[in-house]
Amino acid sequence: MTPQSPERLTEEQAERMLAEMNDVIRAGEEMRKLRAEMIKLFAGFGWTQERISQLTEMSQPAVSKQVSKHKTGDPLPPMEFSLDQHDAPWLEGRLWGLAEEITDFTDHTARCTRCLNAIARGKKRFTPRNVDELRRLVEEDLMLRRADIPGSYRDAYDEISRGLDLPAPSKTTATTPASLRRALARQIQRDRLRAVG
Repeated sequence: MTPQSPERLTEEQAERMLAEMNDVIRAGEEMRKLRAEMIKLFAGFGWTQERISQLTEMSQPAVSKQVSKHKTGDPLPPMEFSLDQHDAPWLEGRLWGLAEEITDFTDHTARCTRCLNAIARGKKRFTPRNVDELRRLVEEDLMLRRADIPGSYRDAYDEISRGLDLPAPSKTTATTPASLRRALARQIQRDRLRAVG
């Protein structure tokens, strides 16, 4: 075997580096799209561009550009903020929020933490396979730590799991983008778990 010159990268090393960079870039693009959807939602609530600018940490001209871009398109329909919704993106968002609460509760030692981090960094997407993996890991955490983790976490998981096991509703009323519904459900689920304690 010929020794590799230390000044040169192998194709495999370059491939790994570029794959990691592409994951970060892809995650960034997805977050930018999600932020644009959130700006559209906030503007629909009647929030001022100045307030949106503060919340998003964007310049006011950048927010103004986003808002005027969305004025030409269809406005987002009114959204329901109840946890009791059964479309897949909403349930996936709830699962995501629950997994984050478990991770925080266990000081990042939970089995679901690694999968969760991969989702957060854009290395894993919300595919059926990855959702199933996250479900399995969350369930393991809940079983292994049932003496420590609050019962409200288990109740939330049971509800989410039942919803994900049912066939998708033939007629869904959710017309907002899946990524936005996931992000909203995630935050609402986390807030609800914290309120219950």
